[in-house]
Amino acid sequence: MRTPRVTLKDIANASGVDISTVSRSLSGSYGINKDTRERVLAIAASLNYHPNRVARGLATGRSYTIGLIVSDIRNPFFAEVARGAEDAACAAGCEVVLCNSDLDPAKQMRYIQSLLSKRVDGILMNSVAGLDRTQQEQLSSAGLPVVLLNRPRSVSNFSTVTADNDEGGFIAGDYLVRLGHRRIAHITGPRDHGNLRERARGFLRAVTNSGDCAPPVLLHGDQSFKGGYELARTMLARHPEVTALFAANDIMAFGAAGAFIEAGRSIPGNMSIIGFDNLELCPVMHPPLTTVHQPKYEMGKAGVEMILTGVDNKEPSLPEHRQLGVKLIERQSCAPPVRAHAYTA
Repeated sequence: MRTPRVTLKDIANASGVDISTVSRSLSGSYGINKDTRERVLAIAASLNYHPNRVARGLATGRSYTIGLIVSDIRNPFFAEVARGAEDAACAAGCEVVLCNSDLDPAKQMRYIQSLLSKRVDGILMNSVAGLDRTQQEQLSSAGLPVVLLNRPRSVSNFSTVTADNDEGGFIAGDYLVRLGHRRIAHITGPRDHGNLRERARGFLRAVTNSGDCAPPVLLHGDQSFKGGYELARTMLARHPEVTALFAANDIMAFGAAGAFIEAGRSIPGNMSIIGFDNLELCPVMHPPLTTVHQPKYEMGKAGVEMILTGVDNKEPSLPEHRQLGVKLIERQSCAPPVRAHAYTA
């Protein structure tokens, strides 16, 4: 038979105090004698008491739950972001509900509606499908904090946390130029992807400002392993003189590396390659991948902290925008070019 659930009344009877004292002891409220609190906590533990979060939510107006929407948790980038978010939520006594949108706008909105119906305290969204005006207004009117990760601050209704993508792109381009490469390519995702567009802008600025590089090759495609592989094959067919490649993310860099090896281009002997993200897999690639590090764990952590600050504020606050720094991680996938390739305009 199922054991009856232990209630505050049961603890009060066993402790010889009233229910209010039990509640305040368990919640850590002020004004409770230390000995009384310790006795209540000890009795609650002995009775195997578990708080009723639903009842707690009704009393406080909070669910102590945060929604996290990512495009696909199988991507190691999102796994690190999610871990940062979960650790921050756990430290604050909250839980995270994870949703995979697959960049499908309809699926994303179903999850948003589901999270709103669960009365989550806030929603953290990482690399999601674009929100149209109606969807933005719907989220804004829900009255809960919403933080967008890796989205430009142009979506002004919501707070954002992002890395300095423009600076990261510049770092990658400048590094390859300083190594001596003069014919450099960049493979990236869709043209309308804000973060990738900023990375491309920084990269192009670094290469064109050098003054002695050929115009860089820029190819758009799918921001995936397959996309990186296919774009690298296209680049080799159209621009065999390229000696260095900047991939918009590490996953694309992994795919591109496969295409180069398949085509007989050694890395870094005949082709230098640099990524962006600094995933945990980068050091085990052969050769280990040089990349631009962005603080993924810290992004998730910062997003949750911003949500919790918004929950605590009694008055609506203006959107907050945080930009985190990036840095170059040098490994063995980049080297000076073996020989100069002739370039014909």
